[in-house]
Amino acid sequence: MKVRKEDTILFIGDSVTDAGRNHQDPLDLGNGYPLMVAGMLQAAHPELALTFLNRGVGGDRIGDLKTRWQEDCLALNPDVVSILIGINDTWYNVGESAFASEESFDQFEQDYRYLLKSLFQQTDARVVLMEPFVLPYPKDRAKWRRDLDPRIQIVRKMAREYQTDFIPLDGILNQAGIEFGYQTYTGDDGVHPTTAGHGAIAQAWLQRVRLE
Repeated sequence: MKVRKEDTILFIGDSVTDAGRNHQDPLDLGNGYPLMVAGMLQAAHPELALTFLNRGVGGDRIGDLKTRWQEDCLALNPDVVSILIGINDTWYNVGESAFASEESFDQFEQDYRYLLKSLFQQTDARVVLMEPFVLPYPKDRAKWRRDLDPRIQIVRKMAREYQTDFIPLDGILNQAGIEFGYQTYTGDDGVHPTTAGHGAIAQAWLQRVRLE
């Protein structure tokens, strides 16, 4: 993914991206990986005069993101858009009839396609897609894979079809968790990153960056 001088870089998604940001301050980046990415790039390349925006909203599913897509993405006309969404579509389905249902997967793909199609039709943004993730601590999170894995495959499909940059976060974080402990990266719920988890996401994101 190429970053150019005076680019506006938008991070958008759910609570993993939100990371406690102040929603009343449009420039607040929260305390997670968007802040880390911005800090590293701005420190290394102040001459690029980059602008960073965070429009993560805790609890969002892809349908919620679709509802606010015009205001929180398209209207901002960003140069780079980084999307991380999908874990809440699984989390909210646990114990419900929609869990791992074909109808739910079809709707997820339809909504994801809407985001990307409208983005490419209305902006010239370069896009980074990050797959949603879950780590198997606590142990019941392993049961979520039956719903989450097909959504990960949909994100990969979208990255391939739309020729976006892609970051396989589920694989990256699970690999690190196997070696150093799952709680190191997502604490006690398998979803919300610790400081180390956010650092791993930021590191993976920065590895995709090429400068012009």
